Amino acid sequence: MSTPNGFPQHSGACVTQSTEGGAVQDLHAKKAGKAAKKEAGSNGVLTFEDPPSAGTSLNETLKLLPDEFKANMKIKSVTPRPPRKPRLERAASLDEKSWRRWRRFRTSQESLTDPNETSSSNGSLQEASLSPPVRGRASPCHQCCQQNSLNSSPDASEASPVGKSRGSTSDLGKRASEISGAFGGLLRGKAFVGGKPRLSQIIPARPLPPMELNVASHTLRTANRIDSDYMDYRHYSQHKFGRVSSSLSDTRLHGNGMVYDSCSTDSMKSTFSLLTPIRSKDVRSRSYLEGSLLANGALLGAEELSKYFPDRNIGIFVATWNMQGQKELPVNLDDFLLPTDPDYAQDMYVIGVQEGCPDRREWEIRLQETLGPHYVMLYSAAHGVLYMSVFIRRDLIWFCSEVEYATVTTRIVSQIKTKGALGICFTFFGTSFLFITSHFTSGDSKVNERKLDYNKTIQALTLPKNVPDTNPYRSSSSDVTTRFDEVFWFGDFNFRLNKDRETVDSILNQNLETDVSKLLAYDQLTSEMSRGSIFKGFQEADIHFRPSYKFDIGKDSYDTTSKQRTPSYTDRVVYRSRYRDDIHAVKYSSCPVIKTSDHRPVFALFRVKVRPGRDNIPLAAGQFDRELYLIGIKRRITRELQKRQEQKDQKSSSVCSIS
Repeated sequence: MSTPNGFPQHSGACVTQSTEGGAVQDLHAKKAGKAAKKEAGSNGVLTFEDPPSAGTSLNETLKLLPDEFKANMKIKSVTPRPPRKPRLERAASLDEKSWRRWRRFRTSQESLTDPNETSSSNGSLQEASLSPPVRGRASPCHQCCQQNSLNSSPDASEASPVGKSRGSTSDLGKRASEISGAFGGLLRGKAFVGGKPRLSQIIPARPLPPMELNVASHTLRTANRIDSDYMDYRHYSQHKFGRVSSSLSDTRLHGNGMVYDSCSTDSMKSTFSLLTPIRSKDVRSRSYLEGSLLANGALLGAEELSKYFPDRNIGIFVATWNMQGQKELPVNLDDFLLPTDPDYAQDMYVIGVQEGCPDRREWEIRLQETLGPHYVMLYSAAHGVLYMSVFIRRDLIWFCSEVEYATVTTRIVSQIKTKGALGICFTFFGTSFLFITSHFTSGDSKVNERKLDYNKTIQALTLPKNVPDTNPYRSSSSDVTTRFDEVFWFGDFNFRLNKDRETVDSILNQNLETDVSKLLAYDQLTSEMSRGSIFKGFQEADIHFRPSYKFDIGKDSYDTTSKQRTPSYTDRVVYRSRYRDDIHAVKYSSCPVIKTSDHRPVFALFRVKVRPGRDNIPLAAGQFDRELYLIGIKRRITRELQKRQEQKDQKSSSVCSIS
C-alpha cells in the first residue's frame, strides 16, 4: 500500500520489511525518478519536497541527486560512520508498535511534569523543543523519522551525523535511530546560500538557556521558600523606619520569595536579615581598637546603631522604692515594672532600692520573673541595704561596655551603711550612662545635711575607672555627673513639705487628680533646685501623683500613728544630660497598688538619644547573670502552670445545693 506520492505507507518505523525480502530494491527504484525538486524562486534556496527515504544510507542518498545539483554543491568532507549491524531484521508486530507509541507518550508526560529537572534520555520533550525546525516541507516519512529521533539520546542526535541509539528495545529500533540521526543532520543544516547548497554544523534555532551558578537543588530552594505572611515585612520596615536597610539581601529575591542568591555560599543568607554581611578581608585587616563613628562595619558605629534604633532613641525605665526592710515582697510586680501606659515595654530597666529586704537574691529573682525571658540582668550591686539592678533586652547586651560601680557612705560611722549612695556606669554604643541611687539624711528640718550628702556623693564617687570618657573636655574632677553623657539620680532624698499636717491634709482632701501644684509650693527639693544649691544642672519631670510618703502599711491612708508624719515627696527621680534635649520624660508616676511599705514605688519613663561610638571601649562580651535568668524563667513557668491548674479545678468543681 502506498501514498499518492509513490512512497510506501509507514506505521511506527521508517522501514517496513516485506515477507518476500524485495522491499528495499523496489524502494531504490522508485527514488531514482523523484529524489529532490528545486523550487523556482529568486533567492535560489533549495528545499526538499520529498526527502529520501530512511531506508538508505547517507552516501546512497547523495547519489540519487541530479547531476546538475551535484555540480553546484560544495559538500564538506564528512565521513559518515556505517551502522554496526546493517542487516535487516524482522518487522515489528502491532503489539510492539503500540507499546512504543504508549512508551513515547508516557515519557513525554513525565518530562512535562517537572520542566526544571532533566528528564530521561528516551523521550524528553524539552530536548526535542530545543532542536531547530526543519526548513522545508516534510513528507510523512520524514515526520515518522522525527518521532523516532525523539527516542534517541541528545548526544547521538546532536554530536554525530550518524546517531547512536541508546534506549531501543530491538535492533530495528537501533537502525531507525541511526537513519533518523543521519537525515536529521542533513535536513537541519543552514539554507543554501548563493544558490550553492552545502552542509553545515547543527546549530540550535535559539540560544541555549544560561546555566545557573547556584548549585543548590530545587528541593532545597522549595524548602527555604518564605511564607507569604512575612512578605509584607519589607514594606512595613520601609514605612516604619523610613529607610531601606543596606544589609538586606538581593532585592530580586523579594519578588519570588526565594532564600537563595547567585552562589551557594550566599544561599543561606536570610532575605529579611538586618545584619550586615561581614567580609573576610575586613576581619583579617581590622584591629577593632579605634574605628570611626561612621565606618562601615564598625561594631558600635552609626550603621549598626541605625539597625536597632532607626530614630536613635531608647526607652529607659527608672524606679526607686524604699522597702522599709520588710521581708514580705509583693505578690505581683506587674503594675510596678510593666504599667499599662504606654503599651510597649522599655529597652532598659534600672531599679534602685533603699532599706531593701534581707533576701536580696530573692528580690532579683522576682524582678527577672516579672520581666520575663526577653530581658537579662546586666549588672547588680549593693551597698549595705542599698540595692541596684540593671536589666536590658537580651539583644542589646553586645553593645554595652564593661559595667563599673562605686559606693559612698554619708554616715559618720562608716560601718553603718543605711545612708549613702551607689553608682553604676557603662557605655551603650557611644553614649555613657551613670545611674545613682541614694538615701539622704532623714528629718523634716535637716535640709543642710541632705545638701552635704549630695556634695559628698558627687565628689567621692570614683567613676569611670577603665571605661574611657566619651567627652573628657567637658568633665570635671570635682563632679562625677559631668563625666557622663546621661545621668539619672533617684532614691529616697527625704526632702519634705514645709507645712503642717493639717494644711497638707486639707489640700489632699480636695481630691486632687492631676494638679498638685499647691503641695509642690511647699516642697523643699523644688525650692533648693530652683536656687541651684543641689542637683545643679538636673531636671525633674512634672509631678502629677500624690505624695509617696508616709502611708500606713497595707492601707491607702497616711500616717495615723501618734507621730502624725506629714505626707511628702521623698522618693524622686531627676536627670541630667551633656547635650540639650537628649532626655525626654515620657511618664512620671507612683504605684499605689504596692502597699508592703510606708513608701510607694516611684518610677519614670524616658526616651534617651543614643549616639554611635568607637570600637575602643572594653566590651562586656554579652555578660549577664545566667543563673538568675534560668531561675526566673522556671519560676514564671511554674506560676503559669499553677494558674492553669487552678482554672481547671475551678471549672470542674460543682456546688451542691440542699433545698
